[in-house]
Amino acid sequence: MKRRNFIQQTSAATAFIGIGGLSSLSFKSNYKKHITILHTNDVHSHIEPFGPDDSRNPNMGGVARRATLIEQIKNENPNTLLLDAGDIFQGTPYFNFYGGELEFKLMSKMKYDAATIGNHDFDNGIDGLYAQLPHAEFDFISSNYDFSNTVMDGHTHDHKIFTKDGVKIGIFGLGIELQGLVNDSLYKETKYLDPIEIAQDQSRILKQEKNCDLVICLSHLGYKYSSDKISDIKLAQSTENIDLIIGGHTHTFLEKPTVETNKAGKRVLVNQVGCYGLFLGRIDFYLDDKNNIETNGVKIEV
Repeated sequence: MKRRNFIQQTSAATAFIGIGGLSSLSFKSNYKKHITILHTNDVHSHIEPFGPDDSRNPNMGGVARRATLIEQIKNENPNTLLLDAGDIFQGTPYFNFYGGELEFKLMSKMKYDAATIGNHDFDNGIDGLYAQLPHAEFDFISSNYDFSNTVMDGHTHDHKIFTKDGVKIGIFGLGIELQGLVNDSLYKETKYLDPIEIAQDQSRILKQEKNCDLVICLSHLGYKYSSDKISDIKLAQSTENIDLIIGGHTHTFLEKPTVETNKAGKRVLVNQVGCYGLFLGRIDFYLDDKNNIETNGVKIEV
């Protein structure tokens, strides 16, 4: 099923979900395929919800609530992928005490499918990241970090293809430049490769050579900058063959996905759901037998 048209209809709502509260995004009968993408970013080791007296996020977040939401949505639509855009580590004493073990174990329990690597995931050094890999029962996708001369060599994928209900979903990942952001003793000989060039190459492979119906970029570049620094918005505008960019790093709370136009004049969704596990992103793709794609995107409070 090759895409011919990309019909963009993005829902603007912030959804406050209770039991049975997802019916508004149920399968549309005139579409044959329904794929749901769930995503998080910059959770930063926030395992428990914020307390009732927190000045900004009282009673919000927490792994238990997120797990309940994920299970509910997957029961509604088994053709669901669960993804994370990096900065899993650092931010609470759980990371200080357990070094990332708990975060990976809980993500595995929630059945995450894939994640990319953020700058804070190097906070215990690349050796510390490597040491926690046995606790992760999901794939790490990192296309523009060259780990050849490090312990991470061979433990990440340039891209990964998932098939749900016959729909091929290709995913690649991009990380932010580490130099000047992370002490070089922590990432050692990791090489940063140009994200635009890598994105063009990986998305071409996935769309044209691997015949993926959907191409998703897991990005830890950041949503947008006032400088010339590469961002998700610039990535969307400067490439082709990407359908959805799931972002992180800038802790940007988007009420709905941004729609950008790529080099080929086609629309690209860009989404990010803040930080600390306060929200769960949801993008629903509906694919018909004429190769049209329609989408809905919401931000779900955890």
